[in-house]
Amino acid sequence: MRTLAIVNLKGGSCKSTTAVSLAACLGEKGRRVLLVDLDPAGNATWWLGAAAERGTYDVLVKGLPLADAAVPTTARRVDIVPATEWLARAEYELKDRQALQKALAAMKPGRWDYVLFDSPPSLTVLSVNALAAAHEVLVPVVAHVLSLAGLKQLLQAVELTRQQLNPGLKVAGLLACRVNRTRHVRAIQEELRRFAGDLLLRTVIRENIRLAEAPSFRQPITIYAPDSIGAEDYRQLAREIMKQEGKA
Repeated sequence: MRTLAIVNLKGGSCKSTTAVSLAACLGEKGRRVLLVDLDPAGNATWWLGAAAERGTYDVLVKGLPLADAAVPTTARRVDIVPATEWLARAEYELKDRQALQKALAAMKPGRWDYVLFDSPPSLTVLSVNALAAAHEVLVPVVAHVLSLAGLKQLLQAVELTRQQLNPGLKVAGLLACRVNRTRHVRAIQEELRRFAGDLLLRTVIRENIRLAEAPSFRQPITIYAPDSIGAEDYRQLAREIMKQEGKA
């Protein structure tokens, strides 16, 4: 079972878009995926049409097993541990930075091939829990100069988590998102390539209106617009992620 925390400390970074779309594309390729929504905004939960009285808050604060909190979604082979309205309280109530790590360790193997964590867009006890529990970090980065500014801080947080809580944590890659053909975006891409080196994934997610529309219909891009460039790009991301482990 492979676990990835999808993390960016800046809002509007395509974090939830990447979590939902990657999960759907992995499911489309026959992988069983559990998406854990750690963002109190609950965008992934809403997008995938999930509704439940219990969710991530109950796992982290009350010790509910992850499998007992998982519910089906509109994406094939994708389950989600939803973010309920209680999750915002976890920011104040949760003291254990390894609560999610313990819940994951207690989960029986074999039900899911991938576990993805959609974390909040800030360094909180919830995002630290995601970093502490995951094997790898996937960082979506919008092609904008302000997005580059927070990358150093994020990678420092990853390194600190590695030192204190999760020695095996590594970066699966940085993903350039909302890419278009403007000169400015090309310059940002070059800067990102110089900064990230081999950590920059080959896949890029192009600007696509269908990706922006899909949440309104509570469907992943693979169902809402399966022939769009958004679906094409996230399928390519799924292939690249699987190729990292020889599963493409």
